[in-house]
Amino acid sequence: MSGKRKFRILIADDEAALRSLLCEILAEDHVQLEEAVDGLEALAKLQSGPFDLMFLDIKMPRRDGLGVLEEIRSRGDLRSPGMPRVVVITAFGDFDIALEAMRLGAYEYVNKPFDIAEIKALADKVESLRELEEEADVVRATLSEEKLGERIVGRSEKMLEIIKTIGRIADSPVTVLLTGESGTGKELVARTLHRASQRGGKLFLPVNCAAIPETLLESELFGYEKGAFTGAQARTLGKFEAAQGGTLLLDEIGDMSLALQAKLLRVLQDHTFMRVGGKESIKVDVRVIAATNQDIEGMVKEGRFREDLYYRLNVLTLAIPPLRSRREDIHDLTLYFLAKYARDYGKPVQGISKEALQRLWSHPWPGNVRELENAVARAVAQSTGTILLPEEFELTVPEKEEEVEPNPVIVPLSVATAQLEQRLIRDALHASGGNQSQAARLLQISRQTLATKMKEYGIQ
Repeated sequence: MSGKRKFRILIADDEAALRSLLCEILAEDHVQLEEAVDGLEALAKLQSGPFDLMFLDIKMPRRDGLGVLEEIRSRGDLRSPGMPRVVVITAFGDFDIALEAMRLGAYEYVNKPFDIAEIKALADKVESLRELEEEADVVRATLSEEKLGERIVGRSEKMLEIIKTIGRIADSPVTVLLTGESGTGKELVARTLHRASQRGGKLFLPVNCAAIPETLLESELFGYEKGAFTGAQARTLGKFEAAQGGTLLLDEIGDMSLALQAKLLRVLQDHTFMRVGGKESIKVDVRVIAATNQDIEGMVKEGRFREDLYYRLNVLTLAIPPLRSRREDIHDLTLYFLAKYARDYGKPVQGISKEALQRLWSHPWPGNVRELENAVARAVAQSTGTILLPEEFELTVPEKEEEVEPNPVIVPLSVATAQLEQRLIRDALHASGGNQSQAARLLQISRQTLATKMKEYGIQ
């Protein structure tokens, strides 16, 4: 462990032998160790000044460990700066105690007899976390409530072009087709288009065509008359009537049946429809936005989607790019989700380490923005401090069957190695904002080695 100031550790346990063992394990020049023989003495010690780490026994005289935890918690969130990270340590391996300790804000829970390497690793991790919390160059999320509202986040040229297009077409009645992989944010783009239009004060209604059975989707869209089918006991309005004057998003339009596609075509052409079981045409003024992650053109060629409906929907197409093709947006999206879920979950998380941000930047994100949002939300929910660390992100890449190229291009290994080194160096410099010392740490090489390789590859 290393650091400029004393790293203060409090060991609270009624067993003198265990306190001595912990002191022996944790003793270093920059570490200040203090001991408490029971719960009341531990609380008194905590009053004397801030501690960075506390090892706390559960079974102690005068005040047990859970009582001490409750008292500390009453003074503030145990994950906030200035509060000790508490490691509960006990010989009684009771799951109920472990659950209650973690609920109260304990940093970790270990059983006696403990592993010496585990104790040292915990202390090192807490010290690293404290150093990160004190660093000025940690990437911090400082977003106002106004900026945490539902909005498109990013700085990439691809998303800027989408924003520009939305501005140009917002007030026109043109039908829009949104394409893109699952999780890219098609519904958010549709909502943004609706809010920017003159229809923004009216309803925006999304309908997931894939989530509603075919037999019910027609009634969902167009409504039905009393007696139209068994169970239709009263006239019910559909989404088209409910969205009068507003916007209707037909998500996963590729899953709509051919029969229903024909009825949708009529609405787009004539702005009229009939309820299920009805006899009169109903006039509507609704802007339709369709969205899909499927290849509609291919479906048209295969006869699975009506060509005339495709051309009606495809007056203007917005292709939402996958996250892996606009990696420069990962930084802003991460901080946005971090601030949002820290607020929603009542967590004191304020930022993310640059190493963690680099890990997110390097991930392929097959689930796109939705996957990134879920990863950040999960990390915030399970966080034990104010800074998110790399190990707090559970990222997995689905396995794919290996595809063999018919005529693979073979390059010398030295050339491939050089190309990979150049890419990794550029990625590390990008993640560290050009800070070469930080980039070297990310690459786990010396600053001098990085400088030599940058000169060799002509990287400025």
